[in-house]
Amino acid sequence: MQDAARQQAAACLAEAFETGNPLAALPDDLMPASPAEGGDVAALVLEQLGLVACGIRLAHGPDGKGPLAGPMLEARLLPGGVCLPLAALRHAQATAALVAVLAEALPEHGEGLPALAAVHPAIDVAGSRFRDSPASLGLFAADLCGLGHVVAGRGGELPDGAVAVTLAEARRRPRGEPVDLRAVLAAAMDAARRCAGGLPAGAVVVVTGLSRPVVPEAGLSLAASFAGLGRVKLDFA
Repeated sequence: MQDAARQQAAACLAEAFETGNPLAALPDDLMPASPAEGGDVAALVLEQLGLVACGIRLAHGPDGKGPLAGPMLEARLLPGGVCLPLAALRHAQATAALVAVLAEALPEHGEGLPALAAVHPAIDVAGSRFRDSPASLGLFAADLCGLGHVVAGRGGELPDGAVAVTLAEARRRPRGEPVDLRAVLAAAMDAARRCAGGLPAGAVVVVTGLSRPVVPEAGLSLAASFAGLGRVKLDFA
């Protein structure tokens, strides 16, 4: 992918991000051929918008492929209890998620979990800048890996072992699926080392897809519960 093509593809995505107007499919000559090319386009999108990532967000692409590491933006990290208007979200899909804040820098070379300042239960609401959902991993990466909003609850300590995780209507309390959050975060840190070359202290790592996805509807109150960690809720209008 030539530099001029990357710049043009990024300009299209940056305009869609800024205006909220959906993009039609990119022409073939502007289409990223791989996740790496898509990541380069995503970096240019942030550069053209004057935005700086506060960390990374891991998300699965089309047909569950991945996960890929995309940028996380501070303005897209919201407190629990907010109400999100569905009109501003295309192809919205919610999953239980985890937000970890690094207490120390994550070096490029190493293994295991670094010291964490906080871990938060969260709900990831993925979205897209495109009229039709990206069908390739390269385009998904260019589309900021489907970054929409991440709604985080009160922080707590990371539980040991597998804990029950649920995502459902707030009034329901179904039985959760067991998830080993330490293993999930350890894998996320390895991805951060590999894809981002490490992260500074204070950066956030968001892991999405910790539950079956829910397609939100207007009026839905959704809650994610993590046994031993906490609960977070949001509403859709």
